[in-house]
Amino acid sequence: MARRVVRDWKPFGGLRARLPRPPAFESPDYRRYFTGALGAVYGHQMFMFGQLWLIHELTGSALYLGFVGLANALPAIVLNLVGGVSADRFERRGLVARTQYLAAAVVGVLAVVTLNGVVEPWHVLVTAALVSGISAFNMPARMSLYPHYVDKDGLMSAIALNSGLWQSGRIVAPALAGALVVLVGTGATFVVAGFGMALLGFVLRTLPSVEPEKSGRNPFRDMLDGLKYLKTNSTIALLIGMVFFNSFFGLTYVIMMPVFAVDILDVGATGQGYLLSASGVGSLAMTLWFTTRKTIQRTGRVIIISAVFAGVSVILFSLTAELVGSMALSLLLVLAVGAFNSGYIVLTVTTLQLVVPDKLRGRVMGFYGMTWNIMPLGGMFSGLLAGAVGVAVAVAIGGFAVIVFAVLAALLSPALWRLSVQPRSKSKPVEKSDLAASPSEPTQLVDETS
Repeated sequence: MARRVVRDWKPFGGLRARLPRPPAFESPDYRRYFTGALGAVYGHQMFMFGQLWLIHELTGSALYLGFVGLANALPAIVLNLVGGVSADRFERRGLVARTQYLAAAVVGVLAVVTLNGVVEPWHVLVTAALVSGISAFNMPARMSLYPHYVDKDGLMSAIALNSGLWQSGRIVAPALAGALVVLVGTGATFVVAGFGMALLGFVLRTLPSVEPEKSGRNPFRDMLDGLKYLKTNSTIALLIGMVFFNSFFGLTYVIMMPVFAVDILDVGATGQGYLLSASGVGSLAMTLWFTTRKTIQRTGRVIIISAVFAGVSVILFSLTAELVGSMALSLLLVLAVGAFNSGYIVLTVTTLQLVVPDKLRGRVMGFYGMTWNIMPLGGMFSGLLAGAVGVAVAVAIGGFAVIVFAVLAALLSPALWRLSVQPRSKSKPVEKSDLAASPSEPTQLVDETS
């Protein structure tokens, strides 16, 4: 009897049975893609850390830190629409792989000049601008690619897993990069980052190619078609507009965090790290919960409510930091900001992936991808506003603006409030959705949502 018990005992078997497996991981193709994406995301985050550290080492200037931020933002803002058109015109797997290799090569050059001790500030700025421009072609294609490697029942899980990669990267990758800087130097950090970026390209060689639907001969016309799609689908435009608005106004607390840490809460650089990590932990916790879900009922309401609570959390964080000065309370509120931000972002991306036709997905995701590049511009706006009203009030105003936009979106678009997006079941007939609130909303949008 004793032998049988020992033979049948399975370490952690009960724990594994209780932990749900993300539906996206049921697909072998997606599991391989996820492995490559892990290297790409962590490599990019390590590069971001390394370039800021290096420019500070070289110049000691806050102004140059701002220049690096602009170099990371402006090329992507300018080129994202072109990148979206490219994602709808070229084979997506190859486009993602080539841009990953190119970005890795650019970071590799920066590693070489850094390791040889000849690096100058302009090297960092040019590298940042080049990687940003390459990302403008990479991200729309990547966001249009991975839905092809997972069933629709696992799409929300896949989106949450991808979001979780970025959120965990915000926590883990800077720590890894910082350790490498201390142990072997900044140049070695760029070497590791470059290999991480290239990993996705190698993995994609093992996955099926994804040919887009045939597009027109004129790329400019293709771009106009993407704009026309957003114009005639106001609900989709509102969802993207909400993320635009929230990125500009609602994420300024990230840019202003050094002021909160040093001047308001008096917790120094270590406290700043804790605050940013708390935001990342909140985001990661929410996205991990989404990884176990196949669908969310009343999608539109959850998006609106999450955006409202994100704005409320930003207001409470900024004002209580100024008036109460409690680090513990600030950590709790920043964690809430991260969680609610992830809530509406994951659901927004899920809606776009399920609703937008595949032939337009690259262009629409190109528009969406611009949202993350305008955060530095929002930080500049808050910085100017802070000169008149103070940092805490300026950040709180941003949170209030997020609330106002979300409420107005719900009031002006009843279709958005009633929106409920679910994967199409192969065993059930297509049913109409509340997404089309007027004749201006095309039937194609309704069919894709059902």
